Amino acid sequence: MEVGTSHNVVTKKKPSSKLKNTWKEMKKHKVAYLFLLPKLLFFAIFMLVPIVWAFVLSFLDYGIFEIKWVGLAHYFTAFQSEIFKASLWNTFLYTIVTVPAFIITALVIATLISPLGKVSQTFFRSAFYLPTVTSMVIIAMVWRWMYNYRYGLFNYIIGWFGFEPVNWLGASDTALPSLMIMSILIPPGSGIIIYLAAMNNISPTLYEAAKIDGANAFQRWYKITIPLLTQTTLYLVILSTIGSFQVFTQIIMMTGGGPGYSTETIVHVIYKTAFRDFNFGLASAQSVILFFIIMVFAIFQFKIFRDKN
Repeated sequence: MEVGTSHNVVTKKKPSSKLKNTWKEMKKHKVAYLFLLPKLLFFAIFMLVPIVWAFVLSFLDYGIFEIKWVGLAHYFTAFQSEIFKASLWNTFLYTIVTVPAFIITALVIATLISPLGKVSQTFFRSAFYLPTVTSMVIIAMVWRWMYNYRYGLFNYIIGWFGFEPVNWLGASDTALPSLMIMSILIPPGSGIIIYLAAMNNISPTLYEAAKIDGANAFQRWYKITIPLLTQTTLYLVILSTIGSFQVFTQIIMMTGGGPGYSTETIVHVIYKTAFRDFNFGLASAQSVILFFIIMVFAIFQFKIFRDKN
């Protein structure tokens, strides 16, 4: 939008003029766009084309010898499936519990590390980030051993206090909470690194002024640090939400979706539909549903944080 100088009237910029300005900017920086072209091509071939093809495939009954148009039939099938509904509920529950835990843990640890010197910060950055680069397959195998009914570490510890062993991953009421506990206790290395970088960019003069005004340490953290980290928090919330909705490795390595459907998640159901049942049309419809769920969540989170800003 722009303001008219002679009549002080607010007028909307036409879409055609926006396109012209965009084209002019692209021509002006054509060398930069030329260097970006290979990356854009890779993005189009390996990201955009599969997304569009998955959307088209969701309306087809895709077989080896026959391709048939079925319209919205796969979407109706997905929403009528008890397994898919259970996976939706489990994934929502997993996301609601693990995402706030990830954000709060990363924020608190970064707050504790931030006042330290450079050498100490570097040490803690490395210590907390190392588990992040470890394969989730290995982490899941270690945790599966710790949850083992007969030889697991947790049952060994609670045995000291006289408690009966718990079938952590083998009972429907404890399997999903056990997976959540595992996700919560894995150090949020990437979140700590990003929060630390953002905290180090906050001007010390703000804290000094607040200190002169009599604000204590908690008030300075709550009134200055938290509001100035809003954009960082938004970024981490969206990333961790997407990651939680796509949880897969833990499920396939530790429970396989069981017992019953108690730990089924959306991506695990999509995987089984596509590569066990070879029903690619239905799997694509489930993928599109997941895509729209994540998009709605992202828009909702953007709106909440924008209002807070």
